[in-house]
Amino acid sequence: MGLNMAAAREEESPGGPESSFSPHRHATRPPHSPTLPWDRFSNWLHCICVVTFDLELGQAMELVYPGHIKLSEKEKMNICYLSFPDSNSGCMGDTQFCFRIRQSPGRKAPSHTDTHWEREAPVYLHRDHAHYYGYVYFRQVKDKSSRRGYFQKSLVLITRLPFNNLFNFLAEVVAPEYFDNGEPCLEAACHDIDQWPSPQPGETLSLPMMGMVIQVRIPSKQDKLATTPVQVIHQQSTSPIPAPYVLPSLHEVDIFKCLHPVLPHVQMLWELVLTTEPIIVMAPSPTVCSETVLALTSMISPLSFCSDFRPYFTIHDSEFKEYTTKTQAPPPVVLGVTNPFFAKTLQHWPHIIRIGEMGNIVAGGRQVLKTKKSSSLKTIDAKPGVYTTYKPFLNKDKNILKRLQKGIASRRPNEVQTAMLKRYLLELTQSFMIPLERYVASLMPLQRNVSPWKQAPRLKPFEPEEFLKTVEHSGPQLTSGLRGDWEGLYRRFFRSSNFEGWLRARQQEVDDKLQALHLEALCDADLSLWIQGRPEVEVVDLVLKLREKMKFAASNRVCVKEEVLQRLTLHLDGIIRALPEDLRSILKSS
Repeated sequence: MGLNMAAAREEESPGGPESSFSPHRHATRPPHSPTLPWDRFSNWLHCICVVTFDLELGQAMELVYPGHIKLSEKEKMNICYLSFPDSNSGCMGDTQFCFRIRQSPGRKAPSHTDTHWEREAPVYLHRDHAHYYGYVYFRQVKDKSSRRGYFQKSLVLITRLPFNNLFNFLAEVVAPEYFDNGEPCLEAACHDIDQWPSPQPGETLSLPMMGMVIQVRIPSKQDKLATTPVQVIHQQSTSPIPAPYVLPSLHEVDIFKCLHPVLPHVQMLWELVLTTEPIIVMAPSPTVCSETVLALTSMISPLSFCSDFRPYFTIHDSEFKEYTTKTQAPPPVVLGVTNPFFAKTLQHWPHIIRIGEMGNIVAGGRQVLKTKKSSSLKTIDAKPGVYTTYKPFLNKDKNILKRLQKGIASRRPNEVQTAMLKRYLLELTQSFMIPLERYVASLMPLQRNVSPWKQAPRLKPFEPEEFLKTVEHSGPQLTSGLRGDWEGLYRRFFRSSNFEGWLRARQQEVDDKLQALHLEALCDADLSLWIQGRPEVEVVDLVLKLREKMKFAASNRVCVKEEVLQRLTLHLDGIIRALPEDLRSILKSS
C-alpha cells in the first residue's frame, strides 16, 4: 500500500527488537542531494505511531512510521498505554493531549544534532535527549462493524522537541485524514515533513502539510520577552493559493485558561515550580491534566524547568513504582493523572491540585479552588482544591488577583487575561533571577586577564553564601514590590534541579565566550616570535592545542568570526613551516 520508499539509514536500537511493522520506504533523493532521506523529518519528529485497541492484547502498536525507526519494547509499551485515556475518563469523539516518557538507556543522540539550534534557541525549547514527547490524537466512536462496538485508535507524534502548539495542530490535521483514508495519507504527511527546512531560531517558516501551509515563527534566545497578545489575522484572498494558517505561538499553552481554576494560588504555585517541589495534578481528562502540567512548568519562563514532568501518567507507566513508593520522599516531578486510583496511592504527596473540567470552570466565571491540607485528600470523592501544607516565602500579591478577577467579571478577552498573567509571572521570575545573573557576571574574569600564553580562564565558582550577602541591598526588592523571605526562597531554590540546570547553562555560556576571547587573543598574538628559541616539543604542543581549539570553534558551539579562524589557520601554517621536515610531515599527516 502507498509509496514504495527506500530506507536511508538505520538508527541503532537501544536494546529492543526491531519493529515488526511493515517497513515503508522513502523515495530516493537525487544523487547530489546534500541531505539523506528522513534527515529533515528527523529535525522535527522521531516517528509517528498508530495505536489501536486489540480485544486480546489491549492497546497495541499497529504502525511505526518511518519503518526504519526502532523503538525498544519498553518505549512501545509506554507509548501504547499513554496513547489512550483512562477508561474512567469517558472520552468519546476526538481527544487531544500529550505525554512525556524516558528514552531507553543506550539510545544514541541523533547524529545530526544542530549546535546552532542549541546555541541560539531559548533553553526551554532545546531538544530533550533523555525523553520523548508524545502528541496524541485519540478517536473513540461507535462502530457496528467492530467486535467491540467502538472504533478506538490514536495517532501519536513522537519527538524530542517541546513544540506543543505546532505538534498538536499537526496531529489535528493528519489524524482525521489517516483515520478516514488510511496509510497513504500518513505517508504523504511524512513526505511533506521531510521537505521542511530545519527549525532556525528567529525565522518565520512556511511548512507545507497536505495541501495547506502552516506558518510559524521559531523563537530565538535574542527575542525580547513579549507578553502582549498575538492577533492572528486571516486575510481574504482571491489567489488560488490558499492563505497560510498562522500559528500565534510555536509552544506556549493558554496559561490563563489552564491556571484559572487555581488563580488565587498562582504565586504559591510559582514558588513550588521554581523550587521543583513534587506536584500532582488530578483531572477528569488527559486533555485537562496535560495542559495544566505544561502550564505549571511554563510559569517560570524564561527559566527552563529542569526537573521531570509527566503531562499524563497512568498506572501502567514503567516508572509507576518509582513514583508511587512510600519508602522514600516523593521525587521532584510534576505528574498529571486522571485515574481515581491515584487519589489514594499518592495522597502522601505534599502538593496536590484537583480540578474539574476546564470548560465548566472557565464558563462558571468566579469558581475557584481553595487551599486545603493535604491530609484531607482521603478518598476519590474529595472536592476540587489545592491540597498542601506549604507556607509561601513571599507575601501574596493581591493586586494582580483583583485585576484578573475584574477581567473575568467584565468578560475581558481571554488573550488579554493571558497576557496579563504572563507579564506578572515573567516580572516575578525576572525579579528573582536578575540578582543571580548580576552575581554570575561578577564571577567572570576580566577581558584583560585573557592571555594567549595561558589557558583560557574559567568562571569563578558560585558561592551561595556570598551571593546571599548581596540580597539585602541588591536583591529582588529593587525590581519587585513583593515582600517576604527572599533569602529563604533562594536557599530552597539552590537545592533544586532548576538552579543546577540554570547554573550549568550559564557556566557553559560564559566558558564558550571566554574560549572565543582566547581565540581572538591568539589571533592577535605574534606566534612566530613566540616560537623562536622554543623547544620543538612546546611548538608541537602549541600546534596541537591550536588545532583542537579551531576544531572546537568550527563545531559551531563557540561563536567566532570567520576572519579569526582564517587568520589562525595562517598562523598555524606558518608555525608548521618553521618546523623540521620530519615533524612537518607527521603534523600534516595527522
